[in-house]
Amino acid sequence: MDLLDQYKKAWENQPENDKKVSKMDIYRMTKLRSSSIIKWIFLIGIMEFVFWGILNWLISKTKYIDVYSELNMLTLLNYTYYINLAVVVVFLYLFYKNFTSINTSDNTKSLMVKIIQTRKTVKYYVYYNIIGGILLMIIFNIVILNTPNGVEMLMNSEELNITDPSKLVTMFLISQGILIIFMVGFLSLFYYLLYGILLKKLNKNYKYLAKLESEE
Repeated sequence: MDLLDQYKKAWENQPENDKKVSKMDIYRMTKLRSSSIIKWIFLIGIMEFVFWGILNWLISKTKYIDVYSELNMLTLLNYTYYINLAVVVVFLYLFYKNFTSINTSDNTKSLMVKIIQTRKTVKYYVYYNIIGGILLMIIFNIVILNTPNGVEMLMNSEELNITDPSKLVTMFLISQGILIIFMVGFLSLFYYLLYGILLKKLNKNYKYLAKLESEE
């Protein structure tokens, strides 16, 4: 049981005529805890931004970038990279704005609104990354399928020893389908571990505040 839970339990169990733990104590503790959670959401967002940036740089140094160059997809890759970069920066700004705004909340209703805004921002960010990743893979696959010898170059048909184009395309589509399923599962788990646990704690704080508000 953390400190906020102890405060809440003490407040609920104390006699009506002996208010040693007040609603204001609960509010202040909830605000402090919520501010800490939102700060961590912002910091994790920055660390994630750096992580994906480093990973993208490492991938650009591998042989796979040569394959995309042969498929004339480098321009598309660059466009999607910079667009995604801009979108992520906007979300980081919103995370920071949520963190600074919650510290200026001076009443229960205001704090509840800030918590709801933060939860929505994080959920939109997660949806953007998962749905955006799926759409990006679909677009790349369409481009590859419509590029002469695109599947052959990407799948390296000589090493696979497959001469039938239809079999190669079938294998390509199956492998991409499996990859998309794996990506969705990985990103869902990844973002749950990064943000889901924090959002659960934030939701718990919201319920504390809702109860305080209903009893006023």
